[in-house]
Amino acid sequence: MRILAKLHAYPPHHNAGAEWAAHSLLRALAARGHRVEVHLSEVTDSREPFALDGVQVIPPAPRLDFSKEAKSAGAVISHLENVPSAAAAARGWGRPLVVLCHNTFPATFKQTGSGTTALAVYNSEWMAAAAGEYFDEHPKLARPEREVVVRPPVIAADYATTPGNAITLINLFAPKGADVFWQLAERMPDRQFLAVRGSYGEQVEKSLPNVEVIDNVPGTDMAQLVYARTRILLMPSEYESWGRTGVEALASGIPVIASPTPGLKESLGKAGMFVRRDDVNGWQAAIERLDDTETYAKASAAALRRSKQLDPAEDLARWCEAIEALR
Repeated sequence: MRILAKLHAYPPHHNAGAEWAAHSLLRALAARGHRVEVHLSEVTDSREPFALDGVQVIPPAPRLDFSKEAKSAGAVISHLENVPSAAAAARGWGRPLVVLCHNTFPATFKQTGSGTTALAVYNSEWMAAAAGEYFDEHPKLARPEREVVVRPPVIAADYATTPGNAITLINLFAPKGADVFWQLAERMPDRQFLAVRGSYGEQVEKSLPNVEVIDNVPGTDMAQLVYARTRILLMPSEYESWGRTGVEALASGIPVIASPTPGLKESLGKAGMFVRRDDVNGWQAAIERLDDTETYAKASAAALRRSKQLDPAEDLARWCEAIEALR
């Protein structure tokens, strides 16, 4: 089966969760023997087609018309800002459109309900519920022919390592909680903090002797360069539809302190330590509780249990079978 995807960038930056989730899903299709091609909407360093994990990647080219390529596709997959153009191509040739939904913003559901979506893929149960409510409230939109929940796949073996001693934040973008991170670092000068620059958003940076800031890290190097240095992961986000980095940290038994967003509560489950984003005292207290050896050991064990519960095998099988049913 020839499968075409229209995406923004490829390979994805590690902490661009939507792009990384799409890559994981497309890689699974390629592993099952499908011919998977990703057509990019953004100019990249490479102007020539290349292969990544069995997926053929096609950079933008003046003579290449995605809409014509869609004629021979068994399915057209897209997400975010590329959905309208991908939908037009799929509609023009009567090809099934698959929309990957990574957030609960109205624009996502509006595009998904354009009337041509054969399959909508939600990254969490709470997102699927939000989609149902949105379509009930907007009856003029066409609900997708089929909907499925596929959690962002994280293969634990790719991220498992021995935790380090730093308190870590991944992405110094303000909505990810950079302000909370810097307040904690200032309050706790005897602790070692680690910040990983994000691949998007304006980065909020300061200079403190107990904080090391490193550049964005490729996904293949996260275990060695980030999680092997991390004792506690902080996720004081304003919004997370799921929370991929938290799930990656669980694979190493790293406790995660997080804002109680619906996505983080669903992804981390009982392993998460939840504190309101604006309660900096609460964040400090949570970190200090983990100084106790027994408390840390229990939190680490809970993280490993949750990681096993989130094994992606069933999700990936459900995803591949949903695509193959579009034939």
